Amino acid sequence: MSTSRHRRWRRKIGPVSRWLPAFARVSTLLLLVALALFVALRVAAPYLITTGFVRSGIEDALSKWTGYHAEIKGDPVLEFWPTPRITLNQVTIGQPRESGDKLLGSIESLSADFSLIDALRGRTSFHEFHLLRPKLALTRDENGLIDWSYAGLLARAISGVRYENGAEVLDPALDAEIGAVTIEDGTLAVTDVKSAKTYNLDSVTADIAWPRLSEAISAVVIARINGVDLKVDFASRQPLLAFAGRSAETRTSLTSSLLTARFQGIASIASLSALSGNIAVNIPDVPAFLTWSGRSVPGVGTLKSASLESDIASSGSGLRFNDLSLSLNEASATGVMDLSTTAGRRPKIGGTLAFDQMNLKPFLDAFALRLAAGEAEGLSNGISEPLQLLDVDVRLSARRAEMGRFELSDVGASMIVTGGEAKFDIGDSAFEGGEMTAHLEATRRDFDGGGKLQLSIRDADFAGLAERLQLKGPLPLATGSLDLELQSPKAIWTTGPADVTGKLHFWTKEGTIPGIDAGALRTQAAEKPFFPLSAAASGAFTFSRLDLQADFANGSAEIHDAHIAGPAQTLTLSGVITYQSNGLALSGSLEATDPAKAAELPLLPFFVGGSWPNPVISPVPLFGGTPHAP
Repeated sequence: MSTSRHRRWRRKIGPVSRWLPAFARVSTLLLLVALALFVALRVAAPYLITTGFVRSGIEDALSKWTGYHAEIKGDPVLEFWPTPRITLNQVTIGQPRESGDKLLGSIESLSADFSLIDALRGRTSFHEFHLLRPKLALTRDENGLIDWSYAGLLARAISGVRYENGAEVLDPALDAEIGAVTIEDGTLAVTDVKSAKTYNLDSVTADIAWPRLSEAISAVVIARINGVDLKVDFASRQPLLAFAGRSAETRTSLTSSLLTARFQGIASIASLSALSGNIAVNIPDVPAFLTWSGRSVPGVGTLKSASLESDIASSGSGLRFNDLSLSLNEASATGVMDLSTTAGRRPKIGGTLAFDQMNLKPFLDAFALRLAAGEAEGLSNGISEPLQLLDVDVRLSARRAEMGRFELSDVGASMIVTGGEAKFDIGDSAFEGGEMTAHLEATRRDFDGGGKLQLSIRDADFAGLAERLQLKGPLPLATGSLDLELQSPKAIWTTGPADVTGKLHFWTKEGTIPGIDAGALRTQAAEKPFFPLSAAASGAFTFSRLDLQADFANGSAEIHDAHIAGPAQTLTLSGVITYQSNGLALSGSLEATDPAKAAELPLLPFFVGGSWPNPVISPVPLFGGTPHAP
């Protein structure tokens, strides 16, 4: 059996061994012929192909592509090894002299590979373009489109492209080969007709891969704008539709030290009417970003960072952000937002955001930022005009929220800005075991006429609040309620303590005021004409009810008959507290709560002066005598 098997293998291998040497000889011969032809073409090419022929060919190609007239002033250089390549210097592309003097751009040096076979046949075809220090000037018209004027091949392809069955379709007559384009150290100026602004990009470096007009494009562009380097990655399977301002599939990302952003989906450079996809934006340093972008808005100092990620889609006359994730500083939220752009009305942002934990300060800063857009003084050249033209109606909720040094829970809030009105409301929240509501409103006259604050607290633990805030001095420790109304004639973001006017009403249930001993107070008053409050701080004043009302004006609070009623004695205070300097000027009295015990606890009037938290107390003589200890 072994011998039979070997015979079968020999019968199979035998024919192969006969034709294999012949195949190798033919292949080697063909390879040598191709190599000889390649070398012969390279050696003979300088004698067969003239510089003027290739130069005129690339001039014609540039003119054909752009529709402008290409002019080459420098001497061209031809290379044939390792690939045929031409380098042209001092290239300008502009309108023909008889048509005008509009200049599309100039190129210090332009290199391109060309086909040697086509050149020998009397034709020129180019690929692998390299542009050194090009200077280009483009115009963005009122419709948001780049002005591809003069009907060059690119412009004709952009105007002739069609969208059929979900794909970009281009007539073969308009199609052409491009290849790879590399740009080194270029500049680009884009003039926007609608805004009358010119945007300048310096140090532009780009690698563009676009095999044919009818095929997909991918590009990486690095440029410097206002001193900051930006990197843009762009890819699209429908580039001609994109350049035509129509809806096209795109993938774009932008990276810099101040901003990172990406978008993937369907978009148009001219309209938001058919936008859909996913977007993400991250600004790690908001003040630095605003400074770089030329915007200077007060009230944004604590808004350090911001980021957004969302599915985005056109909806009616605006945009809808679904599955939105928003971060401001350390606070993160999810929700749904809408941007509506109804004709004849201001654009409006509305929606809901739900936080697990948040800081309300950045939202108040954003609120002030929106208000500051209307301030006439301090903001010039209309740099905040887009903010002034934007309305806001946002609902906020949070399980836990911080507002300065205060903590809230189960918060429901809203921020509404409509035309000349702006309101920020905390409609419901848990605060120190009680409830709190707040209303912040800016007045009309472009928001520079001031604003007002209304705050209501019910049944909150002010003892725990004072301890957590580490407040010093004899303060009432009790469960209480507070109503506060403040207003300012100045813009909210420029208001100081001396500019505030308003009123306060504070009342509590039973509690204590540590650092005030009623007995020691009477003893000191009988013995000394004046003494520091600390001399009567050996105990605490227990009360069953506290009621205080005050008015604010000119940097001071005027106390109106504050009554602190204890089981045995009642403390009454009235006068002025200068809260800018902690100065006190109060008249007070200590008397028996029960009039029947007036003989046992006679009226003790006194004056309180000095500064908080250790003022000086001076007993006031009674008519016909002086107070004395019982």
